[in-house]
Amino acid sequence: MKDWRTEIEIEFERAEQARIRGNEGQARVCARRAAGIAAREYFTRRGEKVRTPSAYDLLNRLAQDPSLSSELRQSAGYLTLRVNEEFKLPVNVDLVAEARKLCEGLLK
Repeated sequence: MKDWRTEIEIEFERAEQARIRGNEGQARVCARRAAGIAAREYFTRRGEKVRTPSAYDLLNRLAQDPSLSSELRQSAGYLTLRVNEEFKLPVNVDLVAEARKLCEGLLK
């Protein structure tokens, strides 16, 4: 079984490949998965039970976590944003970069 570090790197590699192909939606999915893996590891390290397989649920939990910096909470919040009818985010933000920042902040 791969360790969580490897899983995160695989997701970021998939995100970059999707972006190269012009598939920004897939890049966002991979970024969210990477951040979800980091969130699961973060909560596990803190001794908190993780009962959900959902990266989205874990990111929402991080966005509400008062022990995190406002910058990391904001990154988690960006990663939970829904796209509009044109499949665009409501803000101009690079979710792959936000996911990287979140992963680094959670796991340092």
